[in-house]
Amino acid sequence: MGNFSQKIDKFIEIFIDQNGYVRVTEGLKNTLLIAVCGLIIGILIGTIIATVRVLPKYKLLPRVLNGICSFYVALFRGTPMVVQLLVFYYVLLPLIGWNINGVQVSMLVFGLNSGAYISEIMRSGIQSVDPGQMEAGRAVGLSFGASMTKIVIPQAVKNILPTLGNEFISLIKETSVVSFVGAADLYVAFNYIGTNNYEFMVPYLVMALIYIALVLVITLLIKILERSLKKSDRRN
Repeated sequence: MGNFSQKIDKFIEIFIDQNGYVRVTEGLKNTLLIAVCGLIIGILIGTIIATVRVLPKYKLLPRVLNGICSFYVALFRGTPMVVQLLVFYYVLLPLIGWNINGVQVSMLVFGLNSGAYISEIMRSGIQSVDPGQMEAGRAVGLSFGASMTKIVIPQAVKNILPTLGNEFISLIKETSVVSFVGAADLYVAFNYIGTNNYEFMVPYLVMALIYIALVLVITLLIKILERSLKKSDRRN
């Protein structure tokens, strides 16, 4: 017990006296920034891909677009996040002359990766909506695109909200790999504290607790949002 208290004292010394909390705050900010931006980009990309994949395939253009989207989804779902980060940071972006830092690369790659997964989630959500909703929109004179954006997709989002919450939680946890491209996330911050006092047990335990707290808060927010959407449905 005394040994563990010494470990805590060493952690507090680095965390407070040597400004370790500054790195932790910066790491937490970057972790949330990467996850939130990744989710937003993923929702935009995923919605576009899902819409393309549910288009009628009577003409050539929808079939070509569907093939491109299928390749995109297979590519990003079939390779690990770390590999995607390394390829973008060290190969693709230098080739096209983009000079952006590790956090920005991480936001981009997380968004592209998340878009592949959310496209499948969104596609199942769109298909869960009663086809009569689309037919009703077309019957009152709305185009296919307007019917999708104003009628079908809002209902699909309600259906897949818990799954989107799970995707956000996955993004939060996966940010622990962004250190491979020099981004300072929570892992980097607590690894710095552990390296400075040659004691990793307490820093890693605190890091795990922070991740658990983030997941619990996100889960609570998703439940609150679900309740509010159910109330609005009852009022309607």
